[in-house]
Amino acid sequence: MKEEKEFKPVSGYLVLLVVLIMFLSPLLTFVDENFLWFIILSVLSVFLSIGFLVVNPNESSVLVLFGAYKGTVKENGFWWVNPFFVKRKLSLRARNLDSDPIKVNDKLGNPIMIGVVLVWRVQNTFKAAFEVDDYAHFVEIQSEAAVRKLAGHFPYDNFEDEDAEITLRGGGEEVNQILENEISERLAIAGIEVIEARINYIAYAQEIAGAMLKRQQATAIVAARRQIVEGAVGMVEMALSELSKKNIIELDEEKKAAMVSNLMVVLTGDKDVSPVVNTGTLYQ
Repeated sequence: MKEEKEFKPVSGYLVLLVVLIMFLSPLLTFVDENFLWFIILSVLSVFLSIGFLVVNPNESSVLVLFGAYKGTVKENGFWWVNPFFVKRKLSLRARNLDSDPIKVNDKLGNPIMIGVVLVWRVQNTFKAAFEVDDYAHFVEIQSEAAVRKLAGHFPYDNFEDEDAEITLRGGGEEVNQILENEISERLAIAGIEVIEARINYIAYAQEIAGAMLKRQQATAIVAARRQIVEGAVGMVEMALSELSKKNIIELDEEKKAAMVSNLMVVLTGDKDVSPVVNTGTLYQ
């Protein structure tokens, strides 16, 4: 497989001077009625003018002669090359691809919407020009394919797969690095360098978003209740321990059970309680 090679062109200013001399010379010879020289030098000057080439900063020009790759001009400036060369300009500037969110299935088969931002540029002009038909379109298609593959390897979250160490939603830089490596491998054939790739949008698909939201809310409520109960049990245990340690009051098992029940209701209830003051004896 051929690789990119640099082509050293001739200074365009030097050739421009020669072309101007050739173009003006027939005007002097025309006065002497030497029409043949006028035709020859005029045609030759026009032909040489076809070889002028302007390369702007962060641009390149791929040169092909009768189907044979001759090299790439990357140095910016005003140049002259063989007029028979076919010149194809390629931009070397960094470009952004902000893809629209696409619907894919995660590892568990849940439909999700996911979008990526990709920063890329042409690194190998030979591959970009000749290995693929349209390298810009190739970047879009292969980026989408990489996103679909990534989504199929990881779950959206770990609600259904508690053993999942990496999730699309919580993976962060690790998921982005996997995505970047996958896209870089796919775009290497086109000579494209991936500067950065990251997920910029991820959510459940609309048809299951409502159900998943309820599930997340239920999970959050259960987790909160579990923490409240654990705290309440600790507080009840501490209250009984302090009462026993300081000999404030002696409670039999029945009274301890009643106290525990009352404290648990007060501490774990989701509404404010209305206390009832006992003005009688302890056993009334």
